Amino acid sequence: MKKKTLRIGTRASQLALWQANWVKSELEKKYPGLEVTLTKIKTQGDKILDVPLAMVGGKGLFVKEIEEAMLRGEIDIAVHSMKDVPTFFPEGLALRCITEREDPRDIVVLRPGFKSFRDLPQGARIGTSSLRRKAMLLHLRPDFQMVDIRGNVETRIRKLTEDNLDAVVLAAAGMHRLGFTGQIGEYLPTDVSLPAIGQGALGIESRIADAEVNALIDFFNHPETAAAVKGERAVLRRLEGGCQVPIGAYGEVKDGRLTLTGLVASIDGAKFLKKTVVCAPEEAEKVGISLADDLIIQGAGKILNEVYKHETFNVDREDV
Repeated sequence: MKKKTLRIGTRASQLALWQANWVKSELEKKYPGLEVTLTKIKTQGDKILDVPLAMVGGKGLFVKEIEEAMLRGEIDIAVHSMKDVPTFFPEGLALRCITEREDPRDIVVLRPGFKSFRDLPQGARIGTSSLRRKAMLLHLRPDFQMVDIRGNVETRIRKLTEDNLDAVVLAAAGMHRLGFTGQIGEYLPTDVSLPAIGQGALGIESRIADAEVNALIDFFNHPETAAAVKGERAVLRRLEGGCQVPIGAYGEVKDGRLTLTGLVASIDGAKFLKKTVVCAPEEAEKVGISLADDLIIQGAGKILNEVYKHETFNVDREDV
């Protein structure tokens, strides 16, 4: 190891800093002589607090400034929630590693007195920033009133009281990482609430030509998670969607086989397309594209066109 200092670029949100500090700690444990520093970068998505983010760019708003800093040589790597990472990268940059996945499930934090979201009364008020979650819960319970909420994990939990909600839905991974496990009301099985693409995994982005840095970080890559997430992202890329539309995909490798499920739904959950395929992990991207094509044949394109035409979007995130 020749390099003495490695600079990590990160957003300054509570969850983003936890993630970057975890990567910093793992690097320092593996390379005791390496100094690792954090560079906090405010992205456009962090600055826009009163406008639905998809109206001004969607998912890329949380990485653009960080990528620009990397291209200028101000940082060496960037740590992202995989949910944030666009499916295309600026020239010279690439997603080098995908870390082992945390719990990918969604969770429902319930108002005191309730034990399950299935026990919630008719017309219960559910807080979520995600059209994906909204569509899936309405598919099960069309009577729910879905309330848009934004803010970090703590803020969203607080809105149970402040906004007179019966439940809020968040990602389990963010709750675990920030120590909110005591607040968890109910995990939602993936067949009830299919996770967002990449949910629970971290991505480490770097310069393609920086062989020294890439060699230092390669140990973070988790092959099974990487295969699953690549399949999920292939579904998203083929459907030409972002985190602002009701698309879900989830892959899991067990016994050497990848099970990949894709979902497209209307906002009200009335139109609901879902398919599962099984393949070898090394076929993840090819099969993800094929799965998306099958959903398109079933009518996914028409559903998404209606969403884009009529809906005001929010971004499917756990810390915004």
